[in-house]
Amino acid sequence: MHIQSFFKKTRWVGFASVLISILFSAVLTYAQGSSADRKLIVGTKSAPPFSMKSDEGAWEGISISLWRLVAEELNLRYEFRETDLAGLLEGVRSGQFDLAVAALTINSEREKIMDFSHSFFTTGLGIAVRSKPHSPWIAVVKNFFDMRLLKILVTLTTVLLAAGFLIWFFERRKNPEQFSPHPHKGIGSGFWWSVVTMTTVGYGDKTPRSLWGRLIAIIWMFTSIIIISIFTAAITSSLTVSKLESSIKGLDDLSRARIGTIAATTSETYLRKRFFSFKRYNSADEGLDALADGKIDALVYDKPLLRYFVNKNYQGLIQILPVSFYRQDYGIAFQEGSGLREPVNRVLLKKIVDPAWEGITYRYLGR
Repeated sequence: MHIQSFFKKTRWVGFASVLISILFSAVLTYAQGSSADRKLIVGTKSAPPFSMKSDEGAWEGISISLWRLVAEELNLRYEFRETDLAGLLEGVRSGQFDLAVAALTINSEREKIMDFSHSFFTTGLGIAVRSKPHSPWIAVVKNFFDMRLLKILVTLTTVLLAAGFLIWFFERRKNPEQFSPHPHKGIGSGFWWSVVTMTTVGYGDKTPRSLWGRLIAIIWMFTSIIIISIFTAAITSSLTVSKLESSIKGLDDLSRARIGTIAATTSETYLRKRFFSFKRYNSADEGLDALADGKIDALVYDKPLLRYFVNKNYQGLIQILPVSFYRQDYGIAFQEGSGLREPVNRVLLKKIVDPAWEGITYRYLGR
């Protein structure tokens, strides 16, 4: 009796399992069929080289090319809708978009409100710095023409001229042999006196004789001590910054550098969590322009995006350091519970091991 009862239960369990499998397959088939019958709304945003518009206005890029391969195999009809990152995430969450294709990082916060495909591109954050000159002498010469140093020299020259004018003004009558009454000669002599006095060389060829001239000389001697100290500190700072700019080799060096990143990105979140001081830029081009102009020493951003922009517009000016940190996985985002996710995953896994995929990534990123 027990054996017969056991076989009856086993038959019912097997029957139920088969029935559930059939129902699941039917639902999956229906989901695929319904997706194929209607036009899907695919959200995207400009994130070169993963998603961007060509000169003709058509969408292209690494992610876009991959999606086209997947959609073609699944016989899916679709149209792209452009928005920003916040609109992309909200559009998928609310059902405005069936899916989103761009450079979307898979993370725990986003997984709470949507589903993701398998990762199709694994990368991390990178660091861009200015390219080192081929000769160290070039760096020295460039440093002397640095805007910060030029401002210091202009200010110092102005102060020397002011001191020279004052000493000439009070000495031109009582000491005309050394400080000529003629302005162009007399002020020149006063400038020479202010320079040799400030540098403590003191040739002694020009000495004030009037009471006011000697008072100016005393004040200038003490003032010169302060000016020399400030000037020395400013020059040292300028040379130190120049040395620092060429010594950034990795993540550990960022704490001693002026760094920038792109606003509202994973790189900003990373820097903020680790208490780095940084400047925010609205786009990669804006940040790289600031780096090339010397306004910052390093730019932290997604490494493949840095590679793309540098290869396109900044070759010879900016280089990407051979370091990568804070791993990121890019995926396709779906509405939570979407029936598209499973069939897309099956095709996606097949496509990213195809040689054609290597050709796509090489086209946009190089080696």
